[in-house]
Amino acid sequence: MKDYIIRGMAANHQVRFFAATTKHLVEEARRHHDTSPVATAALGRLLTGGAMMGSMCKNETDVITIQIKCSGPIGGLVVTSDAKANVKGYVFHKDVMLPPSKQGKLDVGKALDLGVLTVIKDLGLKEPYSGQTHLVSGEIAEDLTYYFATSEQIPTSVALGVLMNKENTVRQAGGFIIQMMPFAEEEVVSALEERLKDFSSITTHLDAGETPEVMMEKLFEGFDMTIESKIPTNFFCNCSKERVSKAVISVGKKELEDMIAEGKPIEVNCHFCNSHYNFEVEELREMLKAAK
Repeated sequence: MKDYIIRGMAANHQVRFFAATTKHLVEEARRHHDTSPVATAALGRLLTGGAMMGSMCKNETDVITIQIKCSGPIGGLVVTSDAKANVKGYVFHKDVMLPPSKQGKLDVGKALDLGVLTVIKDLGLKEPYSGQTHLVSGEIAEDLTYYFATSEQIPTSVALGVLMNKENTVRQAGGFIIQMMPFAEEEVVSALEERLKDFSSITTHLDAGETPEVMMEKLFEGFDMTIESKIPTNFFCNCSKERVSKAVISVGKKELEDMIAEGKPIEVNCHFCNSHYNFEVEELREMLKAAK
């Protein structure tokens, strides 16, 4: 299992946690989209957060989508995850280049700047649940922390990180989500807050060879801690030529007729995985029949 998420409880079930290592899926996303280092860091953080949030879903058919629209040069991001932590996503502007932050790190906050974060949960009900908050830092982890506190009223700590190699491949990626249960005692909350202040970056721990299990054991040392499950997480897009053809048909008969009249094949690109699908004129004619 290359990339995976663990979930568990600690402090006599007063705390629940999710922790992930996601280097391979973030690198796969980088290869699919050919993103710049800062765009890779932004997308990798949101993919990691989305995968963990997807794993929180109770039903296999549940899907969660996180959208960010922002004023920074990256423009926005979209990530979708299912309950099995299969995750996909893209950035609006993949070639963004920025100088490092004052701390010498990739400046994800400047790449996003001001904006809005929207979480859409399709839980199989008549209408999807949607919660929206403004970006508080553009660093994504803090923005998701704020989302949980304001939209879901759950005291939460989110940590996300992506570390790049000099040749711009992904060296490490991962994160954790720690949530306090409603009955959590103040002593437990205070103790964890202090430990989180001293917790160095997630990628520092991963780069030192620590697994998600070891990181959580260190964080919850002295508290009882139980890992309840461990699931793989992958970059996975369920697009196919058949699914894309249905999307082309949905544009309407008039548009299909115009495409056929041009007498040229068309190419359709999947935003999520950058796959390209070509449709010859004869295929467009068959799709027009299906549209009637």
